[in-house]
Amino acid sequence: MSYDEWIGRSVTEHGFVSSYPADCFSVTLDRDDPRYEDGDPLPPAWHYFYFHEVVPLAETAADGHRIRGRFTPPIPLRQRLWAGSRMRFESPIRVGEPVRKVITITGVSEKQGKNGPLCFVTTTEEILGGDGRIATVEERTQVYRNPPKIPPAARPAPENPAWSRTVRPCSVLLFRYSALTMNSHRIHYDRDYVRDVEGYPGLVVHGPLLMTLMLDLFRRERPEARMTSLDVRAVSPVYDVADFSVHGSPNDADDACRLWTATASGALAMTADVAYEN
Repeated sequence: MSYDEWIGRSVTEHGFVSSYPADCFSVTLDRDDPRYEDGDPLPPAWHYFYFHEVVPLAETAADGHRIRGRFTPPIPLRQRLWAGSRMRFESPIRVGEPVRKVITITGVSEKQGKNGPLCFVTTTEEILGGDGRIATVEERTQVYRNPPKIPPAARPAPENPAWSRTVRPCSVLLFRYSALTMNSHRIHYDRDYVRDVEGYPGLVVHGPLLMTLMLDLFRRERPEARMTSLDVRAVSPVYDVADFSVHGSPNDADDACRLWTATASGALAMTADVAYEN
Protein backbone atom coordinates (compact mmCIF):
# COMPACT_ATOMS: atom_id res chain seq x y z
CA MET A 1 0.00 0.00 0.00
CA SER A 2 1.35 3.43 -0.92
CA TYR A 3 1.26 6.24 1.62
CA ASP A 4 2.70 8.90 -0.68
CA GLU A 5 -0.46 11.00 -0.47
CA TRP A 6 0.15 11.51 3.26
CA ILE A 7 3.55 13.10 2.77
CA GLY A 8 3.30 16.87 3.07
CA ARG A 9 0.19 16.88 5.23
CA SER A 10 0.45 19.48 7.96
CA VAL A 11 -1.38 20.50 11.10
CA THR A 12 -0.82 23.33 13.58
CA GLU A 13 -1.26 22.98 17.33
CA HIS A 14 -1.40 25.89 19.77
CA GLY A 15 -0.29 26.00 23.39
CA PHE A 16 0.59 28.30 26.23
CA VAL A 17 3.69 27.85 28.40
CA SER A 18 2.34 28.01 31.92
CA SER A 19 4.52 27.22 34.92
CA TYR A 20 2.33 24.34 36.17
CA PRO A 21 3.56 21.48 33.89
CA ALA A 22 7.19 22.53 34.32
CA ASP A 23 6.83 22.67 38.11
CA CYS A 24 5.07 19.29 38.15
CA PHE A 25 7.75 17.59 36.12
CA SER A 26 10.56 19.26 38.03
CA VAL A 27 9.35 17.78 41.33
CA THR A 28 8.68 14.46 39.60
CA LEU A 29 12.40 14.41 38.85
CA ASP A 30 13.06 15.19 42.53
CA ARG A 31 14.82 18.40 41.60
CA ASP A 32 14.98 21.22 44.14
CA ASP A 33 14.76 24.00 41.55
CA PRO A 34 12.75 27.12 42.41
CA ARG A 35 9.25 27.38 40.95
CA TYR A 36 9.12 28.59 37.35
CA GLU A 37 8.10 32.19 36.74
CA ASP A 38 7.20 34.17 33.63
CA GLY A 39 10.25 34.70 31.47
CA ASP A 40 12.13 31.63 32.71
CA PRO A 41 13.44 29.38 29.90
CA LEU A 42 12.26 25.80 29.70
CA PRO A 43 14.86 23.01 29.68
CA PRO A 44 15.49 21.47 26.26
CA ALA A 45 12.75 19.12 24.99
CA TRP A 46 10.21 20.16 27.64
CA HIS A 47 7.94 21.44 24.87
CA TYR A 48 6.40 17.93 25.02
CA PHE A 49 4.29 19.15 27.96
CA TYR A 50 2.64 21.99 26.07
CA PHE A 51 1.17 20.47 22.91
CA HIS A 52 -1.56 17.86 23.24
CA GLU A 53 -3.76 16.19 20.67
CA VAL A 54 -7.36 17.13 21.39
CA VAL A 55 -9.02 13.82 20.56
CA PRO A 56 -12.66 12.90 21.30
CA LEU A 57 -12.96 9.63 23.16
CA ALA A 58 -15.04 8.26 20.27
CA GLU A 59 -12.04 8.77 17.95
CA THR A 60 -9.66 6.82 20.18
CA ALA A 61 -8.51 3.38 19.07
CA ALA A 62 -8.27 0.27 21.25
CA ASP A 63 -4.61 1.01 22.07
CA GLY A 64 -5.46 4.49 23.42
CA HIS A 65 -4.09 6.43 20.44
CA ARG A 66 -6.13 8.47 17.99
CA ILE A 67 -7.69 6.33 15.25
CA ARG A 68 -5.29 6.14 12.31
CA GLY A 69 -6.31 7.65 9.04
CA ARG A 70 -7.11 11.10 10.38
CA PHE A 71 -3.71 12.82 10.29
CA THR A 72 -1.41 9.80 10.36
CA PRO A 73 -1.68 7.10 7.66
CA PRO A 74 -3.98 4.08 8.26
CA ILE A 75 -1.08 1.70 8.84
CA PRO A 76 -2.45 -1.78 9.71
CA LEU A 77 0.52 -2.90 11.84
CA ARG A 78 -0.56 -3.14 15.47
CA GLN A 79 2.21 -1.71 17.62
CA ARG A 80 3.39 1.90 17.51
CA LEU A 81 6.70 2.89 19.13
CA TRP A 82 8.70 6.10 19.34
CA ALA A 83 11.92 5.42 17.43
CA GLY A 84 13.78 8.65 18.12
CA SER A 85 14.16 12.34 17.41
CA ARG A 86 16.65 14.89 16.19
CA MET A 87 16.28 18.39 17.59
CA ARG A 88 17.84 21.80 17.08
CA PHE A 89 17.44 24.36 19.84
CA GLU A 90 17.42 27.75 18.13
CA SER A 91 16.12 29.90 20.99
CA PRO A 92 14.64 29.22 24.44
CA ILE A 93 10.94 28.63 25.00
CA ARG A 94 9.92 30.84 27.94
CA VAL A 95 7.25 30.50 30.59
CA GLY A 96 4.37 32.90 29.99
CA GLU A 97 4.40 32.96 26.20
CA PRO A 98 1.97 31.49 23.66
CA VAL A 99 3.52 28.91 21.37
CA ARG A 100 2.51 26.96 18.32
CA LYS A 101 3.76 23.79 16.69
CA VAL A 102 3.58 23.11 12.97
CA ILE A 103 3.70 19.35 12.29
CA THR A 104 4.38 18.11 8.76
CA ILE A 105 4.61 14.50 7.63
CA THR A 106 7.90 14.38 5.74
CA GLY A 107 8.38 10.66 5.17
CA VAL A 108 6.65 7.28 5.21
CA SER A 109 8.81 4.25 4.46
CA GLU A 110 8.14 0.52 4.63
CA LYS A 111 10.83 -2.04 5.35
CA GLN A 112 11.07 -5.74 6.02
CA GLY A 113 12.58 -6.52 9.42
CA LYS A 114 13.70 -9.81 10.93
CA ASN A 115 10.29 -10.18 12.59
CA GLY A 116 8.12 -8.93 9.75
CA PRO A 117 7.12 -5.66 8.11
CA LEU A 118 7.96 -2.26 9.58
CA CYS A 119 6.64 1.17 8.70
CA PHE A 120 8.43 4.38 9.68
CA VAL A 121 6.61 7.71 9.79
CA THR A 122 8.74 10.84 10.09
CA THR A 123 7.40 14.26 10.99
CA THR A 124 9.11 17.62 11.14
CA GLU A 125 7.81 19.71 14.01
CA GLU A 126 8.60 23.42 14.27
CA ILE A 127 7.92 25.07 17.63
CA LEU A 128 7.49 28.82 17.35
CA GLY A 129 7.42 31.36 20.14
CA GLY A 130 4.86 34.08 20.65
CA ASP A 131 6.83 36.50 18.47
CA GLY A 132 6.99 34.02 15.59
CA ARG A 133 10.62 33.05 16.10
CA ILE A 134 11.67 29.41 15.68
CA ALA A 135 12.51 27.98 19.08
CA THR A 136 12.94 24.25 18.49
CA VAL A 137 12.89 22.10 15.36
CA GLU A 138 12.30 18.38 15.89
CA GLU A 139 12.42 15.56 13.37
CA ARG A 140 10.53 12.71 15.03
CA THR A 141 10.21 9.11 13.84
CA GLN A 142 7.54 6.61 14.87
CA VAL A 143 7.79 2.93 13.93
CA TYR A 144 4.83 0.62 13.41
CA ARG A 145 5.14 -3.15 13.61
CA ASN A 146 3.39 -6.33 14.66
CA PRO A 147 4.50 -7.97 17.93
CA PRO A 148 7.86 -9.64 17.27
CA LYS A 149 7.89 -13.43 17.39
CA ILE A 150 11.56 -13.50 18.38
CA PRO A 151 12.89 -10.72 20.64
CA PRO A 152 15.88 -8.98 19.05
CA ALA A 153 19.27 -9.73 20.53
CA ALA A 154 20.28 -7.29 23.26
CA ARG A 155 23.17 -4.92 22.64
CA PRO A 156 25.46 -4.26 25.59
CA ALA A 157 25.54 -0.72 26.95
CA PRO A 158 28.87 1.16 27.00
CA GLU A 159 31.06 0.74 30.06
CA ASN A 160 32.87 3.21 32.32
CA PRO A 161 30.56 6.23 32.03
CA ALA A 162 31.57 9.55 33.55
CA TRP A 163 28.06 10.15 34.92
CA SER A 164 25.41 7.71 36.11
CA ARG A 165 22.04 7.71 37.83
CA THR A 166 19.66 4.88 38.71
CA VAL A 167 15.94 5.32 38.06
CA ARG A 168 13.06 3.34 39.57
CA PRO A 169 10.24 3.18 36.98
CA CYS A 170 7.33 3.15 39.41
CA SER A 171 3.77 3.43 38.14
CA VAL A 172 3.49 6.92 39.67
CA LEU A 173 6.34 8.18 37.46
CA LEU A 174 4.72 6.67 34.36
CA PHE A 175 1.31 8.05 35.30
CA ARG A 176 2.63 11.57 35.84
CA TYR A 177 4.42 11.60 32.50
CA SER A 178 1.34 10.28 30.69
CA ALA A 179 -0.81 12.93 32.37
CA LEU A 180 1.57 15.81 31.65
CA THR A 181 1.81 14.85 27.97
CA MET A 182 -1.84 13.72 27.60
CA ASN A 183 -0.53 10.36 26.38
CA SER A 184 -3.31 7.80 26.60
CA HIS A 185 -1.35 4.95 24.97
CA ARG A 186 -2.34 1.97 27.13
CA ILE A 187 1.12 0.36 27.09
CA HIS A 188 2.17 2.90 29.74
CA TYR A 189 -0.55 2.31 32.35
CA ASP A 190 -2.77 -0.72 31.59
CA ARG A 191 -0.97 -3.80 32.86
CA ASP A 192 -3.64 -6.25 31.66
CA TYR A 193 -3.49 -4.74 28.18
CA VAL A 194 0.29 -4.87 27.84
CA ARG A 195 0.38 -8.47 29.04
CA ASP A 196 -2.66 -9.94 27.25
CA VAL A 197 -2.76 -7.89 24.03
CA GLU A 198 0.73 -6.53 23.34
CA GLY A 199 2.65 -9.37 24.97
CA TYR A 200 5.04 -7.15 26.90
CA PRO A 201 6.47 -8.29 30.27
CA GLY A 202 5.51 -5.03 32.00
CA LEU A 203 4.44 -1.46 31.48
CA VAL A 204 6.53 0.28 28.84
CA VAL A 205 8.50 3.32 29.99
CA HIS A 206 7.81 6.15 27.52
CA GLY A 207 10.61 6.70 25.03
CA PRO A 208 10.43 10.50 25.46
CA LEU A 209 10.56 10.01 29.23
CA LEU A 210 13.82 8.07 28.89
CA MET A 211 15.12 10.90 26.71
CA THR A 212 14.11 13.51 29.27
CA LEU A 213 15.74 11.56 32.09
CA MET A 214 19.00 11.42 30.12
CA LEU A 215 18.79 15.17 29.52
CA ASP A 216 18.12 15.72 33.21
CA LEU A 217 21.36 13.87 33.98
CA PHE A 218 23.15 16.20 31.56
CA ARG A 219 21.61 19.27 33.25
CA ARG A 220 22.77 18.04 36.66
CA GLU A 221 26.32 17.55 35.41
CA ARG A 222 26.54 20.58 33.12
CA PRO A 223 24.13 23.11 34.66
CA GLU A 224 25.65 26.12 32.88
CA ALA A 225 25.80 24.57 29.41
CA ARG A 226 23.45 25.60 26.60
CA MET A 227 22.33 22.62 24.53
CA THR A 228 22.28 23.30 20.79
CA SER A 229 21.29 19.96 19.29
CA LEU A 230 20.18 16.47 20.21
CA ASP A 231 20.03 13.18 18.33
CA VAL A 232 18.15 10.39 20.14
CA ARG A 233 17.74 6.80 19.02
CA ALA A 234 15.62 4.14 20.74
CA VAL A 235 17.32 0.74 20.72
CA SER A 236 15.08 -1.48 22.84
CA PRO A 237 12.13 -0.99 25.21
CA VAL A 238 12.41 -0.46 28.95
CA TYR A 239 9.77 -2.00 31.22
CA ASP A 240 8.76 -1.20 34.78
CA VAL A 241 9.80 -4.64 36.06
CA ALA A 242 13.26 -3.47 37.22
CA ASP A 243 15.31 -0.35 37.82
CA PHE A 244 17.22 1.08 34.89
CA SER A 245 20.02 3.63 34.66
CA VAL A 246 21.00 6.69 32.64
CA HIS A 247 24.63 7.49 31.84
CA GLY A 248 26.81 9.99 30.07
CA SER A 249 30.34 10.74 28.95
CA PRO A 250 31.53 14.10 27.52
CA ASN A 251 34.06 14.25 24.74
CA ASP A 252 37.56 15.60 25.30
CA ALA A 253 36.71 18.98 23.75
CA ASP A 254 33.83 19.38 26.22
CA ASP A 255 31.34 20.56 23.61
CA ALA A 256 29.50 17.28 23.02
CA CYS A 257 28.64 14.16 24.93
CA ARG A 258 27.07 10.76 24.51
CA LEU A 259 24.17 9.82 26.78
CA TRP A 260 22.59 6.39 27.06
CA THR A 261 20.05 4.34 28.97
CA ALA A 262 20.79 0.82 30.19
CA THR A 263 18.48 -1.86 31.54
CA ALA A 264 19.14 -3.66 34.81
CA SER A 265 20.80 -6.46 32.84
CA GLY A 266 23.19 -4.03 31.14
CA ALA A 267 21.46 -3.96 27.74
CA LEU A 268 21.46 -0.75 25.74
CA ALA A 269 18.00 0.84 25.55
CA MET A 270 18.56 4.33 24.14
CA THR A 271 21.35 6.62 23.00
CA ALA A 272 21.57 10.39 22.63
CA ASP A 273 24.27 12.59 21.13
CA VAL A 274 24.24 16.11 22.55
CA ALA A 275 26.05 19.21 21.33
CA TYR A 276 26.33 22.20 23.65
CA GLU A 277 28.07 25.45 24.39
CA ASN A 278 29.65 26.28 27.72
